[in-house]
Amino acid sequence: MAYDRNHETLYIQHFRRKDEARPLSYYLEHMNGYQALKKAYAMTAEQIIDEMKKSNLRGRGGAGFPTGMKWGFIPKTDKPKYLVCNADESEPGTFKDRDIMRYTPHLLIEGMLIGGFTIGAKVGYIYIRGEYTREAKILNEAIDEAYSKGYLGKNILGLGHDFDLTVHRGAGAYICGEETGLLNSLEGKRGEPRVKPPFPAQFGAFGMPTCVNNVETLADVPFIISKGGDWFSKLGKLERSGGTRLFSVSGHVKKPGVYELPSGGVTLRELIYDVCGGILGDKKLKAVIPGGSSAPVLTADEIDVVLDVDPIMKIGSMLGSAAVMVIDEDTDMVALIRRITKFYAHESCGQCTPCREGCKWMEDILHRIEHGGGREQDLDLLLDITDNISGKTLCALGDAAAGPVASFVRKFRGEFEARIRGGKNAKMHH
Repeated sequence: MAYDRNHETLYIQHFRRKDEARPLSYYLEHMNGYQALKKAYAMTAEQIIDEMKKSNLRGRGGAGFPTGMKWGFIPKTDKPKYLVCNADESEPGTFKDRDIMRYTPHLLIEGMLIGGFTIGAKVGYIYIRGEYTREAKILNEAIDEAYSKGYLGKNILGLGHDFDLTVHRGAGAYICGEETGLLNSLEGKRGEPRVKPPFPAQFGAFGMPTCVNNVETLADVPFIISKGGDWFSKLGKLERSGGTRLFSVSGHVKKPGVYELPSGGVTLRELIYDVCGGILGDKKLKAVIPGGSSAPVLTADEIDVVLDVDPIMKIGSMLGSAAVMVIDEDTDMVALIRRITKFYAHESCGQCTPCREGCKWMEDILHRIEHGGGREQDLDLLLDITDNISGKTLCALGDAAAGPVASFVRKFRGEFEARIRGGKNAKMHH
């Protein structure tokens, strides 16, 4: 499979333009703005969900769940319903949603309007991470514009539909990227995950049926409604994955940044060497983290894998939020995993014992190994701890911490052993 340079893109040509401050006029003129909404208002909810299913759009936030199916779970009741956009983007290495909010905020608003209409929600929230001050300001300005032109509020476009939209700023907690932790935070409670079931579709925000979707997922919706689910599906190169994907590429590559590529249309090797120009300083590649810091690491021998949800899962990692972190030959893997683990230990909400105790324990052991006090039995102990965390917590944070540690220890065990044997004289990078 050769990387096709002439593939169709939806977003990227609209990013990094100079007229960042005037989104609505640009959106109407250059992106067919709010035409998909008019088309959606003439359809039934069933017809929209049908197009969404045909599109093979899978959630772009990490789990990769089919969006059409998720919308279909919302019960047909008279209760109030909510549509919530997860704009927390808290996975280290991920920075694509912020570009959508910054350069094409109306695309997200239109996607939410269509989603709200489909599931019967009259109120929507964009839960944005607290550090995104500029993006929150741009979104609020865009929402004001949409209200002033009749795209939000009561009787939208004179067609009898209502939808109100509010930006809610988080307070910098990784755990609030998990949908139920996010909903607790939105309600003003402590940001910690809930027991599931009940799932948000039945019992979500304020105890009502709620759908939570990622920024990029919702921004894809206007394209699907405008041009049809089949068209969108064909943009992807694999049967179960439609559309294009935004990849956040960081680390030791010559051209880091946000790239838009067909779903399943590129291997990890092609992304690193053909799209991003290879390794900085022409050094050797040592490892790649393919889906943000919570994804198990891949070695340089494992990069001929198609970069999509199922192929990456097959080789024991995950695509997650499509945040690709590239690691060169000079990187100290002990220091890197200690740093990643410190993050998860700090961000654990403390509700589940395996995660609360296990993450801190792993951090302590890794710190000891890094600083020359490691013991022979530490590596098997680390694997044992990861086994006691994985799959035994309310949300995925435990797995997010355990998966990387297990993969680093298994795949780079020699490096850990050398550090333990070398004690205080072992090679140190700072």
